[in-house]
Amino acid sequence: MVTATFRFYDQLGDFLPRVRRGREFDAACAREATVKHMVEALGVPHTEVELVLVNGESSGFDRLLREGDRVAAYPGFGQLDVGALQRLRPSPEGRPRFVADAHLGGLARLLRMAGYDTLYDNACHDDQIARIACEQERVLLTRDRELLKRCSVERGCYLHALRPEQQLRELFARLRLGAGMRPFSLCLHCNLPLRPVDKAAVAARLPPRVAALHQEFTSCDGCGRVYWKGSHHARMCALLEGVAAPLADVELPPTPDSLP
Repeated sequence: MVTATFRFYDQLGDFLPRVRRGREFDAACAREATVKHMVEALGVPHTEVELVLVNGESSGFDRLLREGDRVAAYPGFGQLDVGALQRLRPSPEGRPRFVADAHLGGLARLLRMAGYDTLYDNACHDDQIARIACEQERVLLTRDRELLKRCSVERGCYLHALRPEQQLRELFARLRLGAGMRPFSLCLHCNLPLRPVDKAAVAARLPPRVAALHQEFTSCDGCGRVYWKGSHHARMCALLEGVAAPLADVELPPTPDSLP
């Protein structure tokens, strides 16, 4: 056995017992234990860690820990420039796509409202969700930390918030999703693209009051649902505008030269 000193910064501390939050602590490590092994053994899913410093130097997950090593783990750094430090999880190219677990139906609906391709089926089991995330290169969204610890899950996000609106804000801040929004371009029910349709083509499916007040409609070819800018539209726009606003970032770690 060897002993190493650990410190988990910002929201990573939420995965730890209270006595270990916001402070350094020693932990016994098996011989040949890697950074990734110990990070997860201490309760933090590897998907939540974007930067690791070992003895003040940038490190990968596969580094073997030695007696007296000092490990600092950080979550995402958003727009901040971490210079030559090694990001463990570079930002994916293009627009991210998501798969949400069975408990995040509200968040999935809001992500679709914002125009982000999000798979969701409350009948899916964890094995199916993890397989979809891997095979389709989707970001796995969950509040189950054990699901994120699976080796097959390369990209995932643990949602700390409980309410869907708060979860959306949290995810937008972490992945910088505001600039890529395409509001009201996807069906909220089945995730397929919406297309503009003539009023005459959908008139038979409209409530009388809607038919009298509205002229512009979109429709989903998958489920046949029809959408219009009803009384809820302004509230939805305000919600998306609010979550897209940039939030304060986490504190950048000190460079090796400035460490004590």
